[in-house]
Amino acid sequence: MTMTASQIAASVRGGESSAREHTQAALDRIADLDGPVGAFQVVRRERALDEADAVDRLADRSLLPLAGVPIAIKDNVQVAGEPMRDGSTGSDPAPQDSDHEVVRRLRAAGAVVVGLTRVPELCVFGATDSSFGVTRNPLDLNRTPGGSSGGSAAAVAAGMVPVAHGNDGMGSIRIPAACCGLVGIKPGLGVVPADLGNGSWFDMSENGPLATTVADAALVLSVMADQPDLAEVREPRALRVALSTKVPMPLNPLHKDWRGAALSTTELLRTAGHTVGEADPNYGQALAAREIARWTAGTELDAQWLQDRDQMAKRTRRHAALGRMVLKAGFPKDKGRAAWIARAEQLFADHDVLLTPALARYPKSSAAWSERGWLANSFSDARHAPFAAPWNLAGWPAIVVPAGTGSGSTPLAIQLVARPGGEALLLGLAAQLEATRPWRRHR
Repeated sequence: MTMTASQIAASVRGGESSAREHTQAALDRIADLDGPVGAFQVVRRERALDEADAVDRLADRSLLPLAGVPIAIKDNVQVAGEPMRDGSTGSDPAPQDSDHEVVRRLRAAGAVVVGLTRVPELCVFGATDSSFGVTRNPLDLNRTPGGSSGGSAAAVAAGMVPVAHGNDGMGSIRIPAACCGLVGIKPGLGVVPADLGNGSWFDMSENGPLATTVADAALVLSVMADQPDLAEVREPRALRVALSTKVPMPLNPLHKDWRGAALSTTELLRTAGHTVGEADPNYGQALAAREIARWTAGTELDAQWLQDRDQMAKRTRRHAALGRMVLKAGFPKDKGRAAWIARAEQLFADHDVLLTPALARYPKSSAAWSERGWLANSFSDARHAPFAAPWNLAGWPAIVVPAGTGSGSTPLAIQLVARPGGEALLLGLAAQLEATRPWRRHR
């Protein structure tokens, strides 16, 4: 069992262990475990140890919230000295000149970047594979860890690193968290600097953490957001919780196990003193179209930054081509987002939190999905994970936490959603669930 990020940081701050010691241990675990998983695009062996030594030399390391914590960074943000491949052989292989602001904050807090994790090309699809290889779920190598932060999720779930950076434009933190039995939080719009790709998919994409405990997720989020108070997870007041198992997309069945995970969670919340009642968001018939417009148009804008866009896989080229049509037609429009937020506010006028299943069905197979067509990829992603994207369009915070085990060793999970500014509330509620229904950190 590896130490949590919170434990590592406390140990290094107190002088009981060194950043080098924890970094070397993480590098050894990556060498031992990553072969069949394929979580990492780049492993920074020598450079990570040099950075760990630099942390150990700091006189004020006792003040660092992430002192000596090994962390993995998703390979779609800049890490100085490393290429940013974004899952595409058409990307520029030259090293980046500087860190993304989120990476800068993590390093300034004492974290050590041990490597960059794999993503699907341009982070478009819901399974993590590309021409660089297939990433597999360490809980079941025959299943995907989800996408697009699947490499980060796999690295954490396997115990290679205690925490990892991810980002989420259509569920890309929460889907891998659900697939891998982790905690994953997508903060609300503007809480953490985004600056993802060429426009952050029209402000749908946010950076956030993947972790094995709520405390670790809160700690890393507090650094990413530059809000130290978020690290102090507090028990929430009695809340009004809306339970919804309505699938946002029509004609998409919900597996009974994932419905059961949501229903069993309501009993835990009632026992903790919260009021739970069934209430569905008014998703509306146009919601999926508005999400897809930003998803495809954002991909086209990202593709414009590639060094050689002809290298894109067929499915990504088709996705970007649809995005060009969307842009030429004058979409996406802000009024679509505003209309959805107004409908969401109707539900939250009488509720503090929304509870949904995290996924509609079990994770799909770990396969070379990048070699399949656009329709096969898009259809399977929509059926697999319909609950996440509406809250990207709204720009509201949402968290996924484990909710027991289903078929075999496959974890189940639920999603909690709150109004803007509700990150601390979600973390507190998630911590209550963790205390009443603990989950195994690693399998």
